[in-house]
Amino acid sequence: MSQHVTVLCWNLKRNGAGDTTKRRRAHELLASLDPHLVLRQEMDGAAADGNRIMYEVEAVLGLRGFLGPRACTAVFANPTLFQPLRECEDVGPVWVHPPTVAVFRFTPGGSQSLPLVVASYHLNHASATTRQAEVERLTKWADRKWTMPDGERMLMPALMGGDNNSYPVPGLEGDLPLPDLEQIADRPHRLHRSHIGPDGQRLLDTCPDEALRTAGLEDVARYWANTRDGDKAAASRTMNASPTHGPDTRIDRIYATPALLGAVRDVDVIEVEPGISDHHIVRLTLDADRLTDALTYRPRRQAAPAASETIDD
Repeated sequence: MSQHVTVLCWNLKRNGAGDTTKRRRAHELLASLDPHLVLRQEMDGAAADGNRIMYEVEAVLGLRGFLGPRACTAVFANPTLFQPLRECEDVGPVWVHPPTVAVFRFTPGGSQSLPLVVASYHLNHASATTRQAEVERLTKWADRKWTMPDGERMLMPALMGGDNNSYPVPGLEGDLPLPDLEQIADRPHRLHRSHIGPDGQRLLDTCPDEALRTAGLEDVARYWANTRDGDKAAASRTMNASPTHGPDTRIDRIYATPALLGAVRDVDVIEVEPGISDHHIVRLTLDADRLTDALTYRPRRQAAPAASETIDD
């Protein structure tokens, strides 16, 4: 087995916008990075014609795909390493672009290891109010328990990545500064990226990041940049500056619950040429042995008679 697990998170604009060559080229780029998990946003058209495009992407990546409601997002997983246990179809009514959420077992950990929740999400681009409702719903998946065969109910670690359409809370040395509102020339976009603060002033929207961190998830780029062996480049831009939308931004992020943070080995950003997408690829590298250890089940009480595995709803 490889000594590391590669997780990629990417919003491919409109899934190539109907351009078969662009879509294939984009996924060949992903495949060249040898991923084990891919969290994709903007899966436009993937469910049409009997999921034809979805199967096409699976073939290019060499991974098994899980397509979320309304073909807005997807998760792709290496079936040798990630055994699917459940797809979570009831993601709630608040979403403009519903997430893909699935539960996997990391097979190197064995049949008794803790399951892992994996989510690909895309927060609404046009409303800070909607984003807040969406991200609050997203935190549900950091609070799910799984009933183990001995009857013990255990909190599942969670890994979530996506397009947040909002900014990280400032404070990380080397992170991109928040733009001034006036730097966002496009007035509707200025509205979309901001909200009214308690004093009536309009503020850049950092609420989704704050909400996820309040719920106990950590931005892995922030985490890695702050570790002894980490690199501030983890907090590189994921979207380029533009005359209408303002300076470089880091709106694409991956979050993990605390149990997984010790397995983080690297975080970086793979820049993509503008002709393919307006977003860059976030890459998270996990140490496979440490991930196995993080998912090792350690019973807290005497074993009870075996029971079937279930997940809390």
